[in-house]
Amino acid sequence: MLIDHRVDSGIHVDSGVYVPQYDSALLRESMTKFFPPAGLSVADLCTGSGYLALAAATEGAAAVTALDVCPLAVKCAQSNAQRVSADITVLQGDWLRAKEFGPFDLVLANPPYVPGDRHVLLGDVVPASAGTALAFHAGVSGRLVLDPLCTRAHELLGPHGVLLLVQSEFADVSQTVYALAAAGLTAEIIAEQYVPFGPVMSARAPWLERMGRLDKGRRTERLVVIAGRRP
Repeated sequence: MLIDHRVDSGIHVDSGVYVPQYDSALLRESMTKFFPPAGLSVADLCTGSGYLALAAATEGAAAVTALDVCPLAVKCAQSNAQRVSADITVLQGDWLRAKEFGPFDLVLANPPYVPGDRHVLLGDVVPASAGTALAFHAGVSGRLVLDPLCTRAHELLGPHGVLLLVQSEFADVSQTVYALAAAGLTAEIIAEQYVPFGPVMSARAPWLERMGRLDKGRRTERLVVIAGRRP
């Protein structure tokens, strides 16, 4: 069930940690529908509260490794896993550290993808409940994390492994598809949803309008889930 921009996930989210939102729910629904994790080795990058890692474990994944660069998120995800006795390995680090524990059958990623320059970041009026800027700020293009992840995601995947990634239209969906294909993966959009802006995008809307990247007055965005399959 969706409540406002957030997901009624039933898990605890500490202050300073990304709250599961529409993008989180869309990625989980896509995993369940198209790539059920039962019996698979799964990595959850940018895990935040551990929402997706817990979903994979609940749905029968053979092994789940969750990573985040934010120590607050790591602590929160560990706590949530312990609360329900889920067998999840939670680590601090990015996708490069995930390589040490791969390859994986399925990699989930809800990376930072909200565009904005240094000045707009400093001037953001974003509620603390939205989480740390580490969870959403991704440079002027919105691709600060997406670009290196797309370029080397194949290194995390075993034969026939799949990357499932969620992002906004404002971070150039076509570039993600192109980059994954250039790295040797078969890439396609498998799900999409138009949603109202949450607190972060609402704060960035005036800047996006000034940059000509958002029609004046519009307060919705298209989220997509992209699947990248390794041969």
